[in-house]
Amino acid sequence: MLMPYFLHIREENGLFYALDLGGTNFRVLRVQLAGTEGRILQQEYEEVSIPQALMVGSNEELFDFIVAELASFITREGEGFHPLLGRQRELGFTFSFPVKQTSIDSGNLLKWTKGFAIKETVGKDVVEELQAAMGRHKLDMRVTALVNDTVGTLAGGRYWNEDVMVAVILGTGSNACYVERADAIPKWRGVLPKSGSTVINMEWGSFWSSHLPRTPVDDTLDADSLNPGDQGFEKLISGMYLGDIVRRILLKMAEEAALFGNTVPSNLFIPFILRTPDVSAMHADESADLKEVTRVLRVVFKTQASLRVRKIVVDVCDTVAGRAARLVAAGVVGILKKIGRDTVGNIDMARLKNNLAGKGRKTVVAMDGGLYEHYPKFRTYLNDTAVELLGKEAAEQVAVELSKDGSGIGAALLAASHSQYSSD
Repeated sequence: MLMPYFLHIREENGLFYALDLGGTNFRVLRVQLAGTEGRILQQEYEEVSIPQALMVGSNEELFDFIVAELASFITREGEGFHPLLGRQRELGFTFSFPVKQTSIDSGNLLKWTKGFAIKETVGKDVVEELQAAMGRHKLDMRVTALVNDTVGTLAGGRYWNEDVMVAVILGTGSNACYVERADAIPKWRGVLPKSGSTVINMEWGSFWSSHLPRTPVDDTLDADSLNPGDQGFEKLISGMYLGDIVRRILLKMAEEAALFGNTVPSNLFIPFILRTPDVSAMHADESADLKEVTRVLRVVFKTQASLRVRKIVVDVCDTVAGRAARLVAAGVVGILKKIGRDTVGNIDMARLKNNLAGKGRKTVVAMDGGLYEHYPKFRTYLNDTAVELLGKEAAEQVAVELSKDGSGIGAALLAASHSQYSSD
């Protein structure tokens, strides 16, 4: 997916909203912009959990639930947020599922991922569906930009720092995008953009290769999923699946090696009962008797275990998280290699081609998502692997930075830059 529409976002003013739908939660956000001087004056956001039933229910039920929460959020506009008189509120819609984008404010859903399975939405324009729900709720608002979370994160990152060249989402799902020279894209048709660059949305969750380290546990997870045979890379690395990979390994060890004794804990058979935050908590446990591991096993699996077994559980967490983090790092380094930012010489040459100052500036990779933000050991393994693959000297010219709420802020900025009132 090629997206040439935002590499320079600088002078927007006013109040703009964003809706970020990318997994089991969605966020609503508002920002007050003040142009080149004040930039973002103020921002607020709320996060809402989506009931499981709505993820597999009807199209209308899902969008009505989302719009009802959005409308409630709007009613709580506080001091510092000033919609201009006579203007509709405008919104950027971050929709982090594969779409065929037909314009800046329209796109047809190709398929659901991340546990969603609403067949009637596939093939429909998701902006039209959202606008229809707004109409049913009498909400006077217009969607002016449709983006996915990686593109939103890149837009938000470049608002502050033009050295941001790559954006990666590591949350419930995973994706990446990057800035590419338009003349380096063989299938480009038509006039090149004035900036000379564009954005490529990779949809890397769908990537698959026989060289990836897939195991029988991964095979059974894929077969049992809502989308077997699809999103292969995402199922190895994302927050939605890491907890269940650990559960499946522990179940296999319990059945074949009596890990928890002669009886297999019944909760071990329940898919997705172990969440990735539980894995992170156990992985981070450095107490002598592994108190946190004891707590998670008791609360989640209703079982107890010896210290030896608890140590094995931590080792399983370490192996699963380590594999995922190293695969993500390999993907990031692959992107840097593609755009010529993987060695010191290439980095300097790439800067010259893009008319950037040479020395003293770093190529920035913006990371957003709860997996990267809230799983410290995962983050450490990813960063260490990137250094290992790039080499220390080249790695010093690359900065991997957390871009908290970047996708939502980026969507609001894109809504502003494509406002129906932009010519006023």
